[in-house]
Amino acid sequence: MLATLAFATILGTTTIALPGGPPVGMDYLAVDAANRRVWVPAGNTGNVDVVDIATGKVIAIGGFPTAPSPRPGRPNMGPSSVTVGDGAVWVGNRADDRLCAFDPRTLERRACIQLAAMPDGIAWVAPTHELWATTPRDRTITIVDPTAGKPSPAALKLDGDPEGYAVDAARGVFYTNLEDKDRTVAIDVRARKVVATFAPGCGKEGPRGLALDPARRLLFVACTDGAVALDLAHQGRVTGRLKTAAGVDNIDYFAPRGLLYVAAGGDGTLTVAHAAKDGALQAIATAPTATRARNAVVDGSGTAYVADSIGGRLIVVKPPAP
Repeated sequence: MLATLAFATILGTTTIALPGGPPVGMDYLAVDAANRRVWVPAGNTGNVDVVDIATGKVIAIGGFPTAPSPRPGRPNMGPSSVTVGDGAVWVGNRADDRLCAFDPRTLERRACIQLAAMPDGIAWVAPTHELWATTPRDRTITIVDPTAGKPSPAALKLDGDPEGYAVDAARGVFYTNLEDKDRTVAIDVRARKVVATFAPGCGKEGPRGLALDPARRLLFVACTDGAVALDLAHQGRVTGRLKTAAGVDNIDYFAPRGLLYVAAGGDGTLTVAHAAKDGALQAIATAPTATRARNAVVDGSGTAYVADSIGGRLIVVKPPAP
């Protein structure tokens, strides 16, 4: 069950510098597959940087408010999360607690929606045509109908601090972690209630990001020192565990090849693991990144973009050979 490195495949890297830094505070990146772009909320710079996958060219969308971080020594807060919705790309901003829409082709700014609490991650929930934002300060999921232009009157209350997200659009299920409880929960998006709770076993640091293989019903949970595979078809039992250095936050998954991407900031390494049919995890390649670089996001070719906030750049890693 515990993954080990089968052979020392070391992947090469390139970098894309981002304007306004270093540092460039980054958290939840997103890929717009249809327009072949990576959206990078660039926190303290007051930008969202849009990267063209084919050329590496960066277009900075500026004008986002920033605010001092409540954590001493941290860069200012600003745009921090992105999700690609139905005809729009949405950006969440921790500085002013707003979600703002952008045209995915022209990058033109559209309407913004004010929330009552600071958004962490945001996700487009296609079955209900809603935006779901994790709002951990009040232990809720804030649900927004974009056509109404405001949040639902009642947020979905949870028993812990929500962290990370994954959406199974076909089954109408939203997954998030309760970071302070070391639990992962499944929420029926139509009924708006928790329908299952799983124990990933991440320990006192708790679980962080999530990734999903809906076809095989595998849910991947990031721990701060690796990742865990849960078999959703069998009550969320643990089928695989990947051990890395510390400093893991968000993760991503490339379903066509069953590859899980886990960036550990503790030792500056991206680990690529293969998820077997039974959910076992096997590390197959690594790439050097940078200290505290984390939050990999993967495009349609399996190329990973790792957020190096201290260096003010993205570290680009091509996928391992088949």
